[in-house]
Amino acid sequence: MRVLVTGGAGFIGSHIVDDLVALGHDVVVVDDLDPAAHDGVPAGLNDSATYHWADIRDPATFANGVLDDVDAVSHQAAKVGLGVDFADAGEYVSRNEGGTATLLEALHARDFRGRIALASSMVVYGEGRYHCAEHGVVRPGPRAIDDLEAGRFEPRCPACSGALEAECVPESHRLDPRNVYATTKLGQELLCTAYARQHAGASVTALRYHNVYGPRMPRDTPYAGVASIFRSAYEQGAAPRVFEDGGQTRDFVHVRDVATANVLALTNAEPSDGAFNICSGSPRTILDMANALRPDGAPPPEVVGGYRLGDVRHVFASPAEATQRLGFTARIPFDDGFAEFATAPLRTAVAPRP
Repeated sequence: MRVLVTGGAGFIGSHIVDDLVALGHDVVVVDDLDPAAHDGVPAGLNDSATYHWADIRDPATFANGVLDDVDAVSHQAAKVGLGVDFADAGEYVSRNEGGTATLLEALHARDFRGRIALASSMVVYGEGRYHCAEHGVVRPGPRAIDDLEAGRFEPRCPACSGALEAECVPESHRLDPRNVYATTKLGQELLCTAYARQHAGASVTALRYHNVYGPRMPRDTPYAGVASIFRSAYEQGAAPRVFEDGGQTRDFVHVRDVATANVLALTNAEPSDGAFNICSGSPRTILDMANALRPDGAPPPEVVGGYRLGDVRHVFASPAEATQRLGFTARIPFDDGFAEFATAPLRTAVAPRP
């Protein structure tokens, strides 16, 4: 099978490329080496894949045979993370939604009717699922700045202001993106779904990644994941700064498990349309993660309070649907994964940008 992997030189995409090549597939990569994540051509690229250093927002990218005989697409190219501030909005929309639209237009021009595995994210849910003892499952609104500044980080019941218990988020949970990045990830899902509806035989599997970590993460950039940022702090002899009180709950899933989910979506005997939580099923707090990365003799994490607008308090999920329909189960436990990640190679450049 010939597979196009957009963003295939990136953190997650490069692991997907490796897995597909190992299974004997012909892999072609399109990646523009976005300066927000890459200092140049990264180390560790797979010699058996074909790389095109180009921007998926440019229609000319797909005019040179990149899509010839492609049977399936793994769409990983995106700008990730909360970014610096709202000034990033145009770039997020351009790269994520604009890039996806251009890719789909190119696929349409070739009457592509195969599988698309889309890198989506748990951020489309906004806050997670909450249960009130009196009112059942409720939907808290965005956290108020006055509460955050006063150190009141937990959402309250919108009906009685009572305490809430966080629960696993199912794929059927209402979607409520609460920052620009989240909005563009939902936009990507909707664009790809619209494509499949208009092209009989095409299918879209939207993989809603939870907090992905592991080898080849980018370092020292505001667009990197929190695990990479904390690890970089330890390497510099500093204590990582943990916002709020460190009790924010997430599901940390290893990049090799995420790559496996993508390969299953592309290669299972039958396609699996729809959205799937790609997670470990073992939620942990941000402070748990900071301590799991702490080297011997390093200063403990510094809980600094504060907050980032657009962050949510708790979001974690059950992998049951992905297990049942995709055959996906995360294999790498939290403790083992972070013990490895503490010293695993992060992204480094071996050549200048083409």
